Amino acid sequence: MTSSTIFSGVSPISLPATPNGGNSPLTLRDMLFFLRMRWLWIVATTVAFLAVAGSYLLTAEPSFLASTQLVIFPQVSGSEAQRAFAEDAFIEGQLEIARSSDVVGGTVKALNLDTDPDFVDQTPSLQDRAKSWLMGISSDPELSQETAAAGTNERRQQTEEERTYDRAIATLANMVGIRRIGSSTIIEISAAASTPQKAVDIADTLAKQYIQKNIAMKADASRQYSEWLEKFVSEQQRGLAEAASALASFTSNPRDQFKLAELQSATDARRTLYENTLNQLTEARQRITYPVSDATIVSRATLPLSKARPRSALIIAFAAAVGLGVGLALAMIRHAGDRRIVRPHQIAEAGELPLVTMLETSKNTGDGHRPPFLAVGTGSSTAAAYPVIPGMAELSATVVGLRRKRRVVIGIVAVNPGGGASTIACELAVLSSTSGAQTLLIDAAAQKSSLSKSIAPHSSTGLVDVLDNGELIQAAALPLTPTLKFLPLGEVEAVTPAIRLSSRRTQLSFANLKKEFDAVFVDVSAFSASPDANAIAPELDGVLVVTSHGRTSIDDTLRVIDTLRNVGAEILGVIINHAPKRMQS
Repeated sequence: MTSSTIFSGVSPISLPATPNGGNSPLTLRDMLFFLRMRWLWIVATTVAFLAVAGSYLLTAEPSFLASTQLVIFPQVSGSEAQRAFAEDAFIEGQLEIARSSDVVGGTVKALNLDTDPDFVDQTPSLQDRAKSWLMGISSDPELSQETAAAGTNERRQQTEEERTYDRAIATLANMVGIRRIGSSTIIEISAAASTPQKAVDIADTLAKQYIQKNIAMKADASRQYSEWLEKFVSEQQRGLAEAASALASFTSNPRDQFKLAELQSATDARRTLYENTLNQLTEARQRITYPVSDATIVSRATLPLSKARPRSALIIAFAAAVGLGVGLALAMIRHAGDRRIVRPHQIAEAGELPLVTMLETSKNTGDGHRPPFLAVGTGSSTAAAYPVIPGMAELSATVVGLRRKRRVVIGIVAVNPGGGASTIACELAVLSSTSGAQTLLIDAAAQKSSLSKSIAPHSSTGLVDVLDNGELIQAAALPLTPTLKFLPLGEVEAVTPAIRLSSRRTQLSFANLKKEFDAVFVDVSAFSASPDANAIAPELDGVLVVTSHGRTSIDDTLRVIDTLRNVGAEILGVIINHAPKRMQS
């Protein structure tokens, strides 16, 4: 069965009311129709994005990631809450130390990365340039040199080796990541490189450089503390000597026992302070000689088994998702702006039409060509076996309903040439005659008389001759079946038959034809190719406008309908021809 929307003049069915908002609600059927119509856009866009992602994956240099883990021993004291706060602050400080330029620079020197092309020959990527621009830092070398030249009055110019070294440090800093694992005291140092072994070497060397930096900082702090203690010990030593001298002088000539006790106590206190300070100085010197780090390696880096970047699965999934989204957006834009006729309700609502039906593309014969029209003298059996376009039976039923009330003359006109109006007129005539009605098929398509060329190519008289002499109708109307006759076009000279019929000054009139025939079908030239439709439409009882599915625009069709209505024609409906089979569901 075919899907057609029919609102016939015999049993009218009102169109669904349009909601107040002006747009009908979106239904599942609408969404499925959208996907059927625009799936190629969606698929093509998704495939394009996947192709770009695949090209990137094939050309991008792989990056391998290795990680080294260290445990930190926070040197904190106090209550439990104080220790927790101090521990977090201590570890955050250690993370910043590990990210410092001293640690990264030490790694560059240890591994000679300032001579590695991966670190010194890289040009800034688009992402790096955008990041620098957003941060207010220009990536333009000339601008950078001008900015650097402003401070050369107080500092010397950098040498090429120093610039290369700084570039390697900056590159390495972007390739490493240092983080705390959860809320533990373990930190992880990760390094990315073009080869697995290089990634392992960088991660391990960074960890070692961090430990060396930690030891050097503690040793430097102990050294500064030791220097201060040495000065303090010297001061305490002088103070103790003075206190002992005063006590000795007073003891040789004691006059006041209370004063003697006071001097003795002061001397003992200074001696104790001196001894404690001396012990602290000894410990500080030991820390300088034998420093201990606050961190130690618990897990060295191992060779990565697979590349870390680019992440193929993630990039493919992201490209597919973006492609699908962009494809849907493009498809919706195309769908919203597409003014071609693809669904019956589009033109039914816009043109307020009583009948809109879709006809499937007729089946081809075995040699790939369309089936021929009826031929003169074939008889009734040929008419019965004439192939009917899917959906034509429902259209014919509506036309038969009109004929039951009165005898009718119906014109079939296409919006544009090639719409299939001649085929539809022929099949309507065949179906009408099959129902028992006396039917006449007239070829008035002066621009392209395909019916005359196919059905009666050798006829000597036709419509043109009958217009001059009405008595020729009996000879010119060729019997195809007992209930079907065909009136070919004839030889057209200056004025087309359609225009001559509109003058009502010819020997042939539709009123006379309706006395003999129950239904008369007139094939008229396409509206865009000839003015015949405007001329003959007022003389007809009704007009069927033929459009092509996916080719004829709604605007062109509405212009045809409005024009024909303005000249007094009654539009029976619109036929959407050449609809694909999938649209019939």
